[in-house]
Amino acid sequence: MRKFKTESKKLLDLMINSIYTNREIFLRELISNASDAVDKLYFRSLTDKSVQLGKDDLEIRVAFDKDARTITVSDSGIGMTADELEKNLGTIAHSGSQEFKAENDFSETDAADIIGQFGVGFYSSFMVAKHVKVITRPYGSAEVSLWESDGIDGYTITALAEAERPTHGTDIILTLKDDTDDENYSEFLSEWKLRGLIKQYSNYVRYPIHMTVTKSRELPKPEDAGEDYVPQYEDYEEDEVINSMIPIWKRRKSDVTDEEYAEFYKSDFHDFTDPVRTISVHAEGTLSYDALLFVPGRAPMDLYSREFEKGLALYSSGVLIMDKCADLLPDYYGFVRGVVDSSDLTLNISRETLQRNSQLRAIANKVEKKITSELEKMRDNDREDYELFWDNFGRSIKFGIYGGYGMKNEELGPLVMYYSVKQQKYVTLDEYIESMPEEQADIYYAAGDDLERLRNQPIVRTFTRKGFDVLLCTEDVDEFCLQTMHEWKEKKLKNVSTADIDLASDDEKKIAEEANEANKDLFAAMKEILGDNVAEVQVSPNPTEAPATLTTAGPVSLEMERILSNVPEEGKMRAFRILQLNAQHPVFEKLVAAQADGDKAKLRLYTDLLYNQAVLTCGLPIEDPVTFAEEICKLM
Repeated sequence: MRKFKTESKKLLDLMINSIYTNREIFLRELISNASDAVDKLYFRSLTDKSVQLGKDDLEIRVAFDKDARTITVSDSGIGMTADELEKNLGTIAHSGSQEFKAENDFSETDAADIIGQFGVGFYSSFMVAKHVKVITRPYGSAEVSLWESDGIDGYTITALAEAERPTHGTDIILTLKDDTDDENYSEFLSEWKLRGLIKQYSNYVRYPIHMTVTKSRELPKPEDAGEDYVPQYEDYEEDEVINSMIPIWKRRKSDVTDEEYAEFYKSDFHDFTDPVRTISVHAEGTLSYDALLFVPGRAPMDLYSREFEKGLALYSSGVLIMDKCADLLPDYYGFVRGVVDSSDLTLNISRETLQRNSQLRAIANKVEKKITSELEKMRDNDREDYELFWDNFGRSIKFGIYGGYGMKNEELGPLVMYYSVKQQKYVTLDEYIESMPEEQADIYYAAGDDLERLRNQPIVRTFTRKGFDVLLCTEDVDEFCLQTMHEWKEKKLKNVSTADIDLASDDEKKIAEEANEANKDLFAAMKEILGDNVAEVQVSPNPTEAPATLTTAGPVSLEMERILSNVPEEGKMRAFRILQLNAQHPVFEKLVAAQADGDKAKLRLYTDLLYNQAVLTCGLPIEDPVTFAEEICKLM
């Protein structure tokens, strides 16, 4: 028995039990090692004319024996001598693959794609195996060696007869641990499980991974079979290549059809609709990577729930590292699906996470810019698709502006769209500005929960009569987003219900000032009746067709008050409400007459009715609908 070169059982235990968090990846690690062995031999065939070999001669094979409880991973790669076994497997954390990369220059060829870095992947076998055998034969040699270990103290290396391994390459044979009440190792002794692991983690390893699979076929119908014959089937075994090998994201977009992209998206990301946009990226330089991104055609039901997990599948040299790498996408692009593959990433020792986040951030920044650029192209060239995208995912973009406290205004602002009352369609903020009349100073919007109700609000109709367009905002995040933006292209974004908007002419302002002065006592009495419901009662300088409207002053609008009232910790926040009266409306004369007659009951009735009417036209609920109904009956 030879001791491991580290002479430390504790280090070996660390390798087996602590580095890896998911025991399923043992097969990924062994296949990656097999791929490296095949790569080494293929690279040698390109640099050594005595090695006559084609890429078709190279393969990886996975097999299992349920009765013997073994899993075997074989390759037709370069193999190892006894000395190399001692060096590579007897010394924990010695990476033969890393050494091979250091000794050879791959900058001018893509013939080899060495995956290994740390020399510990092999030891992941002991997460599931109680005994491991390695039978190997180097290329061009008759030497066959056997390495054996139970992963506890050490290992043995013995010479075998040439017949034990007729051709070059390596067999790794795992004898699985016995099942316990807590652990089921027998699950790996099934065709379905092994096929699934290969597909999940090693589907894009560049060499074919063969496996003998069981299939079923219908037997020929006997000539003497009667009408009640029931078809008979038989099982048979067939060699099958399990992995796809060439990732679709490494192919040029011009070489892939839209149908192939759509099929890959629907298959790998479990969607039944085609993506609305496919983005292919091939970046070369100090940090090279390939990316294939998809903007879905519909929003998943859990997109805005806490359970939703964003992220792109992260591969390194075709091997899956993370199923959903959240760091590759900002939250506002969390709906994007896809993959990123880079051999330049510095992984941690387990290959499950990244060691240097600066590389990941660099890729993430480029991916984000590419997504933004493609969305802008879609907005300008495929408006129908973009509006479909906006209906599905516009909320995410708005949250990106609001959640970023305005830091992403410049990047995300051009993507924002709202429904235009005047143009009766979605428009961007830039398109709104382009259609503004010269005398309009600001961008106007109205916020509520229903498009038609907003369109028919008296205050909105007042703006449109004066020739000003109004953007209609119907999502709860809309006004928070627009207030965070504050302005766009030096045009302030203003809610039409804000009291400080000045649309009145000089004559209208003078009439309002005179009416306010002449009716101070009336307004004071109405304020007393309404109490804390309003902060002020006044004549509107911008009269609408309605007898009264509610406006606000300060940062909290009526719509924001409605939204915040549904949040328990924010429920006490109220808008600074101002009841504005139309001095030109016949109802105003009734108010003045009731005040002059000293009819407090009538004034209270009229005041309550006007206030509640104004509340309803703003799309808000009234506090006491029963009393409101009774007051209407009194008036009738």
